[in-house]
Amino acid sequence: MRRSVRILGLAVAVVVALPVFATRTRIFTAAAQQAQPANPEVKIDNFSFGPASLTIAAGTTVTWTNRDDIPHTVVSEDKLFKSKVLDTDEKFSFTFAKPGSFGYFCSLHPKMTGKVVVQ
Repeated sequence: MRRSVRILGLAVAVVVALPVFATRTRIFTAAAQQAQPANPEVKIDNFSFGPASLTIAAGTTVTWTNRDDIPHTVVSEDKLFKSKVLDTDEKFSFTFAKPGSFGYFCSLHPKMTGKVVVQ
């Protein structure tokens, strides 16, 4: 009998806690989406893209800025976009219209890679 009461009590606690957890999850997810910058920027510095991975909404324009002392490029793996050679402080922008995952690299330094995930 005691075991049945414990199990019933645990089941009631789970049923009561589920709506609270679901609400909090939605609040945190909405806050994370709102915290996304309106004009996301990827900085190129020290032979790397930062952030290395960026998640954005469809229709968002991403700008890459070369903060390094040497030239770099931004080239998508699927040939969707390709920058000219960017000198120090030069920028390249691209608007991502459709959802998907878009890997890119520097054609001058192919070990430099990054990714934009469009939702």
